[in-house]
Amino acid sequence: MSILDNLSDAADKGSSSSKELASKSYAYSKLKIFQITTLSISILTKIIIIGSILFIGFLFMALAGAFALGAYHQNMALGYLIIGLSIFFIGILLYLFRKFFDKKVIVKMSKIFFKELN
Repeated sequence: MSILDNLSDAADKGSSSSKELASKSYAYSKLKIFQITTLSISILTKIIIIGSILFIGFLFMALAGAFALGAYHQNMALGYLIIGLSIFFIGILLYLFRKFFDKKVIVKMSKIFFKELN
């Protein structure tokens, strides 16, 4: 009878330990999801704010450059064409090096997502 009681106690302890493990794992998962979500929203907000300010600055610089080139060549359309082609060329270069940027982003984000909570 004593052996059956010991087995019953061990089963109860194992059951409560597994319930506690499941509970702790669930709490950890919720905390990790919260961390990832807030980090993603923070990064997205920074990108939108900083990106929009940089875009406006770039737009004014491109227009000023187009005006200056147009005045220099005495042809406004040529100034806009030169600036437009320059931006197009930069876009093609960024497209060609997109895998480099992907690797940088993956490495940086993996360090953030897979680090242990202290």
